[in-house]
Amino acid sequence: MEAAVAIVGLLIVLFVLAGVFVTVKAVKAAKRGVDRTVAHARRTVEDTTLRARQLAQPGVVGELAQLRLSLRTSMRATQDVLYGGSPDDASLSEAIGLFERLSAHGHELDDELKRLEREPDRATIGTRLPDLRERLERITHSAESLRWAARDRARKFADDDLASLSDQIDVESGALRHWTRVEDPMDPLRDPVPGRPESAGPGETKAPGRGQTTEGPARSGAAAGPSDTAARSWGPVPEDPPAITARDPRTQPSYPWQKAPRTEDTTR
Repeated sequence: MEAAVAIVGLLIVLFVLAGVFVTVKAVKAAKRGVDRTVAHARRTVEDTTLRARQLAQPGVVGELAQLRLSLRTSMRATQDVLYGGSPDDASLSEAIGLFERLSAHGHELDDELKRLEREPDRATIGTRLPDLRERLERITHSAESLRWAARDRARKFADDDLASLSDQIDVESGALRHWTRVEDPMDPLRDPVPGRPESAGPGETKAPGRGQTTEGPARSGAAAGPSDTAARSWGPVPEDPPAITARDPRTQPSYPWQKAPRTEDTTR
């Protein structure tokens, strides 16, 4: 009885632990989903604000917004390509490491541009814009190089796979088209010499212009003969099985272990 109570208590503890584990996993997954949603919403709001500022505030402020928007768009596109293709191509891991190092420079430039948006001295911003624009071009050029290299690699793999698949399909298509009948040289229905008329048998007449024979008036209007059937079929026409005849006792072989037939005396 005590053993049964211990087993039941152990099962209850295991069920509680499993429930806690599942609950923690669900809470973490929900938290990650919420964080992704909040980050996506924040990026969308920031991008919309930058576009509105670029259009509504021409001059230094609008140019800063344009630089930030170009930087964020290029880095986000490269990130999507690299991280999206990494599960299928392990060779992108090194490219991802380089992109993370490049992202550090990109975040640093984005923070600097964001601080300059709150700078009241427009003349100072104007003097620093050429240097900021050059840094932006270098970062975006490197990001584009990684992005297009990853895309070219993925397209190359897709082209190779498509070419291999096309070759396999061509081979299989050729194998599926092997329905042509192979003529048997011993087939009595085959014309031994193409274009040479065969001699008609008794009671048969040659069909004009063809290598087939048809019987006389007794077979007029009947169904097509074996030649017509062979011409329309996709395989050899089965022949009639030979008739089964009894063996002649005189031709049967004799063996040394067989007893000789006993002759009865008829003189009795």
